[in-house]
Amino acid sequence: LLNILAGYDAPSAGTIRVGEYDLLQMTNKEVVEYRRHEVGFIWQETSRNLFPYLTAFENVELPMVISGAPGPERKKRAEELLYVVGLADRANHKPAQLSGGEQQRVAIARALINKPKIILADEPTGNLDSANSESMIDLLFEYSKKSKTSLVIVTHDNTVANRCDRTIEIKDGQIAQY
Repeated sequence: LLNILAGYDAPSAGTIRVGEYDLLQMTNKEVVEYRRHEVGFIWQETSRNLFPYLTAFENVELPMVISGAPGPERKKRAEELLYVVGLADRANHKPAQLSGGEQQRVAIARALINKPKIILADEPTGNLDSANSESMIDLLFEYSKKSKTSLVIVTHDNTVANRCDRTIEIKDGQIAQY
């Protein structure tokens, strides 16, 4: 589901609309621009979120680099987000020098860097201890509310699911509960 909403995969049938975007009618270039400017994605596997040869700071900043944002703006935003996720002191560390939980918090900061209109999160707290899990979920919900951003979370954690305004249970590829 998240891959379809992000434009990585196409559904086997039907249409896919996210806001004003009809993803199946868009060119590949338009889908790339959509992902670049509209979507913040947090993968469950930390290795999919970060480039191993970049520091935490560079990984967070990268989407703004690709979008062509000015250097001072990128630096300020990346520093702010690393501070918010509690990793300002780890900014110069590469992923291999960070714990799985720290990598996930860097990924969350990276997902927020371009101020996306939709955040797609696949088990965003799966690698976090309970205190950091609660803190990062608070951050995602606060960000979503403050910026009027849609937040779509796939989770097996009932604590996270119970905080959502709306839940849809999917079992064996079908909607089981709505």
